[in-house]
Amino acid sequence: DVTWRYENKYVKFFKSKPDLPPGLSPEASVQPGKQATKAESGETGLSKTAKRNLKRKEKRKQQQEKGERETDELIQSLEKATLSGGSSRDRDPPGDGKSALQQQQACGGKALGDGDSSASEKTKKMKNLKKKLRQMEELQQRLDSGEIKQPTKEQLEKLARRKALEEELEDLELDL
Repeated sequence: DVTWRYENKYVKFFKSKPDLPPGLSPEASVQPGKQATKAESGETGLSKTAKRNLKRKEKRKQQQEKGERETDELIQSLEKATLSGGSSRDRDPPGDGKSALQQQQACGGKALGDGDSSASEKTKKMKNLKKKLRQMEELQQRLDSGEIKQPTKEQLEKLARRKALEEELEDLELDL
C-alpha cells in the first residue's frame, strides 16, 4: 500500500537540504543563549520579510531607548546647571522662579536650543498667509470684473478675514 506522489525537483531539493548552514554541526547549533531567545520570540518559523520586520522593530526599540536616555541625561545636566548657579547670565531671571525643566515644559517640551525649528515654522506660516492673501486678491478681482455674480457665504467670509491675515503677516515679519 505504498502510494507514490510526484514531487518536482525543487521540492526534492529543499527536502534533501539540511536545516543547518554548511559547516555547522547539530551540537553547535544548540546554544542556550541565542536559540532560547529566538524560540521564545517565535522567529524560527517566520518568513524572510517577517524576520526583517522583527529586526527593524527591535532596532527602533533600541533607538527609542537610546533617545530616552539622552533626553534624561539632558534634563539632568540642565537641572545641575540651574542648581549649581553658573554665571549670572545662565541663571533664571530674578522674578521668574521657574527651573529650566519647567521652562522647557512650558515651551511645549522643545529643547532650549531649537531656535531654527521655530524660525522655519514662522517662515512656513508666513508662506501660508501670503498664499491665502493671494487667493483673496484673485477672488476680489473676479468679483470686481463681474466673473462671479453672486459670491457664496464662504467667499464673503474669506474676504472679511483679509485685514486680520495682513496684520498677522506683519507681526510675523517683524519677529524675524
